[in-house]
Amino acid sequence: MLQQFDPRNKDLIININGKLSHRDEAGVSPFDSVVQGGDAVWEGLRLYNGRIFKLEEHLERLFHSAKALSFAEIPTRDHIVGEIRRTLEANNMRDEVHIRLTLTRGVKITSGMDPRLNQAGPTLIVLAEFKRPVYDKTGITLHTSSFRRSSPDVLDPKIHHNNLLNSILAKLQATAAGADDALMLDGRGFVAETNATHVFMVTGGVVATSTTAACPEGITRATVLQLCKQLEIPHEVRDISVPEVLRADEVFCTGTMGELAPVTALDGNKIGVGAGGPMVARLGQAYRELTASSGTVVVD
Repeated sequence: MLQQFDPRNKDLIININGKLSHRDEAGVSPFDSVVQGGDAVWEGLRLYNGRIFKLEEHLERLFHSAKALSFAEIPTRDHIVGEIRRTLEANNMRDEVHIRLTLTRGVKITSGMDPRLNQAGPTLIVLAEFKRPVYDKTGITLHTSSFRRSSPDVLDPKIHHNNLLNSILAKLQATAAGADDALMLDGRGFVAETNATHVFMVTGGVVATSTTAACPEGITRATVLQLCKQLEIPHEVRDISVPEVLRADEVFCTGTMGELAPVTALDGNKIGVGAGGPMVARLGQAYRELTASSGTVVVD
């Protein structure tokens, strides 16, 4: 499942605080907060035929995260959308595009942790790449990581921040174990999410996913739950244990970068029907229909 370089991205134009530069020339200051301490928030957006799916929900989460970190300044919605549009137009993009939107606390007057050293306003980075959904629809494998997701008293997962070392350490474990991604648990031993996506399981026709006590409030996760409601599919949000995942009929993960993808094995143990499950197929089709018919137009 290792991502490969897409030749279409050879001459990408990157947007940093409104300055458009070739990917080989773009860069942020070594004094920027994202370099100094991962002090930034981010969103992953996907462009479908000129429309960004769930743009408003992603921007709302970005704003909430920036406010939770007490950013002194936050760009307006219109400013951010305008810079996204400029970036897409500069790259002649309208489909099969993933956008990494990053907002940092900005450049410091000198190296240090103290946010009072930030006196120049935030840094907005728009990185748009040609990128198809990254997860193999024939199924991915997971390895249960020993690294746990933090609870709100350590670092609230509702803050969609750029400090991803917890996820990277779990990903390293999964790779060493020969799996595609890591299954991460909360401090009590219940399923939180993977190192990059939310997790759903299907048992007896009921779709279940973890609470957000130790994982972000996922946009794709919320969309899948809404689709379950619309399609009258029984569903629940609750604590889920690893043995429940192992005995489930189907397991799948969700995320903007990878959409919906089935999980075929956990810790070397095959899960249910594998990649051919009827529920992930039904929800996956409904999700594709939704992304094809809705979203905020940003490119004509």
